[in-house]
Formats: sequence, C-alpha cells, structure tokens
Amino acid sequence: MSVEVQDAHIAEVKPLVEKDEAITHLLPDFDVQEQDVETVHGSVHVTMCGTPRGNRPAILTYHDIGLNHKTCFNPLFNFEDMQEITQHFAVCHVDAPGQHDGAASFPPGYMYPSMDQLAEMLPGILKQFGLKSVIGMGTGAGAYILTRFALNYPDMTEGLVLINVNPCAEGWMDWAATKISGWTHAMPDLIISHLFGKDEIHNNQDLINTYRRHIINDMNQNNLHLFVNSYSSRRDLEIERPMPGANVVTLQCPTLLVVGDSSPAVDAVVDCNAKLDPTKTTLLKMADCGGLPQVSQPAKLAEAFKYFVQGMGYMPSASMTRLMRSRTASGSSIASLEGVRSRSHTGEGVRSRSHTGEGARSRSHTSDGERTKSHTGEDARNRPHPDARIELTPNSANNTERSSPKSMEVSC
Repeated sequence: MSVEVQDAHIAEVKPLVEKDEAITHLLPDFDVQEQDVETVHGSVHVTMCGTPRGNRPAILTYHDIGLNHKTCFNPLFNFEDMQEITQHFAVCHVDAPGQHDGAASFPPGYMYPSMDQLAEMLPGILKQFGLKSVIGMGTGAGAYILTRFALNYPDMTEGLVLINVNPCAEGWMDWAATKISGWTHAMPDLIISHLFGKDEIHNNQDLINTYRRHIINDMNQNNLHLFVNSYSSRRDLEIERPMPGANVVTLQCPTLLVVGDSSPAVDAVVDCNAKLDPTKTTLLKMADCGGLPQVSQPAKLAEAFKYFVQGMGYMPSASMTRLMRSRTASGSSIASLEGVRSRSHTGEGVRSRSHTGEGARSRSHTSDGERTKSHTGEDARNRPHPDARIELTPNSANNTERSSPKSMEVSC
C-alpha cells in the first residue's frame, strides 16, 4: 500500500537546530533519574524520564554512532506534540557504553561489547527499572540493537520504531572503519557521512557543524572508535519475510520503519521492509528529510509515532497534533492516494487505519484502562479521532491479491 500525505505550509513546526544547546538540553518537565546499570556485559548509562505505569510499556530509545541519547533524541522529545505522548509513557534513554556525556576512557585491552551483546544488556535494564515491556525507538546502530533485542526477547517488545535501520552485515561502513583505524581526525567525517545525506552536508552547514562539533568536542574519541568498530562488525540479522508453511526468523511486533527521502540509509531500510511481516510493518518515507528525521522533522515523526501507539491501543482519546490542527484549519487534504484508483475501490469506502499496517488485531487488556479492547477495522473507524483521516487502499485494482499482502508504505 502507498499513501502520500500532503502538508499545509507550516513554518513553525519544522524547527532547525540553530544552537548546540538545542540538541543537548531536555526540557525540565520530567522526573529524571540517571543511573549506571550493571548488566551481563558491563555497565551502561541509563536516563529514566517519568515514572513507569503499571503494565503499560515504557518508550526505550537507543542512539546511533557518533551520538548519545541527548543529541539523538532531545529535539524530538522536547517537541510539544511529543511531550503530550510522554505524559502517557515513561521514557528510558539508553546510552551505549562509553558514549554518554563525560564518559571516562576504557582501559587498554577493554573488549567493547558486540552488537548482540549490547542487545543482551537490555533485559537487565528493564529489570532494574521494573519494566515488563517496551516500545523501542532506535536510530542506525540503535535500531539494529533494538531489532536484535526484539528477535531475542519478543515478550518484552510491544512495538518498534526503527529509523535508518540496516539489517545487513556488509556495507561501506565496514570497509571505511578498517581503513581509518587509529585515524581519529577522520572519524568525524566518517560519522557525518553515515548520519546525513549529501544534500544536507552541502546545504545545511549549521546543522552539520553543530553535530561535527559535538562529535569532536563532546564524545570520548577512544570510546567512540570502539562503538563504531562494534557496529561495523555486526552480523546479518537473518530476518526473512514469513511465508505460509515456512519457519523463518522475523519480528513479531508492530514495526514502523522511518527514513528520510535523502537519507544515506534509504536502500537499507527498503531492504529491511522487504524482509518483515507486511501485516505488521509500515514504511514511512519522509519528504524533504535527510538522515535524522527526529531532528529536522520532529512534528511529522511525533504525529506518526502518535498514530503508531494509537494503533497499538494506547492514547485512544488523545488530542490532535499541532501539525494536524494546522492541516485541518487550512482545509488542505491530508491524504491522497498515489496512482490511479478504480471507482470500485473508492465506492467501497476507504478505511482509516493506524500506522501498524493491517493492524486488525483483537486483544484484551483489562489491566490498562486507556487501552482499547479490540483492534478490528470497525473499531478503528469508531475511535474518537477526528484527526486520524489517513486513507489507505490497495495499489492494485484487484482485491484478490490479498493472498499476497504488502506492507504499508507511507510518504509524508
């Protein structure tokens, strides 16, 4: 399926990172705890924002190489519409070993955890904070780690938002990392090329210089080199799209794949989408967006995340986002279908669905008053969401192709 979301022109909902402080300071609206948590593979720095609520999952974030939780996610979580979401969920930010602010250098001979081992550290973090399950949000290396965690511990993972995920072991990063071993002056260039697209690097010098300064001045270079080498040595996730009668490895939870249309990770994300269950996966391609959509397009990503958690049954009566209110006030169309649709499709009534793709799942959650009891298509139409008007319909004019489902692809 494919949907194109057409935006009204709204200047204020696309803030640029103009100062270094914008990416490192969290707004003081949360009860914040910072701890170094001991796990099976060593200590890891964790920041918990808010208080976990009963059986409701927490949002667990994991950053990319060259970043920590502040520079990777603060622009998104400081955004007004995202703060409404965090009123319903505690947020657990995980910094990879040695990547947090003020981290000391590891001693000579220290063996940095592999990507698999970094994923194995997460259950200990959940236990430390009394979390039974999480909705993971990861970028790049963090997306890989959370995917591995979800494959190993499906009962602890209710959903995933994966930005710039690469499920494969090979790639230019592997070759480049070996070539620059010990060349710390080349590390910032490698990471900038990994995080941002060519257009951003040439046209948005303020953004690039902000992150370059962070990489050079704020990150422990020895520790950063170890994390980069760990990521470049990752294994293939070996996930496959499920087929009838086949026993394959794939994600069991609802998954939202996110990538900017000029991101260097576009091909990798599309490849990952082809390997996941199409009934549980949505691919969100963000227009006019580069490598860090949570930084350059926080309004759109907050809106997509809101629909995602609503599709999981949470926040059924949440208010409209600022972006949606602006669209509604302007009278602009928020959804248009790509390609030519037959009249029969239009007449059948296009249904509004959440960003979890097919998403017609029925569950019972008596322990959480805010969670809906049923997720059928009829229930989705009856939810009190005047803003949830993204319309979806199959690309093909022949509904008999339902036997070979396709994952939902959304452009915004």
